[in-house]
Amino acid sequence: MDTIFLQGRQITDSDLNYIRQMRLEHPQWSRRQLADELVTRWRWCNNAGRPKDMAARSLLIKLHARALIDLPPPRTRNGNRQRGAQAHSQPDLPPWQPEAISAALAALQPLHLDLVDGLAQRRRAASLLRQYHYQGFSGAVGENVQYLIGDARGRELAVMVFGAAAWKTACRDQYIGWSPLQRRQSLQWITNQQRFLILPWVRVAHLASHMLGLALRRLSEDWRKRYGHPVWLVETFVQDDRFTGGAYRAAGWLRLGQTAGRTRQDRHHSIAKPVKSVWVKPLHHNFREHLCPLCA
Repeated sequence: MDTIFLQGRQITDSDLNYIRQMRLEHPQWSRRQLADELVTRWRWCNNAGRPKDMAARSLLIKLHARALIDLPPPRTRNGNRQRGAQAHSQPDLPPWQPEAISAALAALQPLHLDLVDGLAQRRRAASLLRQYHYQGFSGAVGENVQYLIGDARGRELAVMVFGAAAWKTACRDQYIGWSPLQRRQSLQWITNQQRFLILPWVRVAHLASHMLGLALRRLSEDWRKRYGHPVWLVETFVQDDRFTGGAYRAAGWLRLGQTAGRTRQDRHHSIAKPVKSVWVKPLHHNFREHLCPLCA
């Protein structure tokens, strides 16, 4: 068997045989029970000690899709889709008449970045993104850090969501200088700013770059506290026909190039998507040593 890397793990023939044996010995087990057994057998936890049950379930599904194992039929709808459907079915929070905010940046200080934690804050962040972000929002999956940002008077200004990095990005991978193997092993140390929304009634010069600076100064430590490991590099994709990326440039990010105009799942190069610029910001001057020691 060719070497298989999934969910950050190398899958061996022995691993596959163990999963197949579990299916034979426990035909009544659900996909969740199989995943829980893998987590226990492999002692598969993140650096904070939390079981990686979602990673185990994703691994099983991917092996099943490659016809390497056989899984029982799912007992419920896909959990991520259910969460997305629930999010869309829930009514947005009651509307209010927003106050236009157009003061100088100094008049809003100090700004407050609240780390989103708990159902109420998550619902609030998701509601704002669904209503006002041009891409909408169906919820964050996997490791993620979100911020609600307000001014000194407690008025809401913006929402940020940082989540999983893109699996492959040619210009980013070339910039880091890592091999495919190193990328598989270290991708968890990168995060992608998946959403950045400044509310439409907020018009404040230099606000976007200022908030980017505030967020990135604390992002790695917030990630470490939540998931047991830091992040060393942040990436984002800026749609060229909508934005210039000026706020990222002002905040010290680097523009590396452009995407190929395809989705992550487009294996046949047939799904056209808007071209986006790739921007990155290292969070440590020796970020390459942390991402791939052999690259430094």
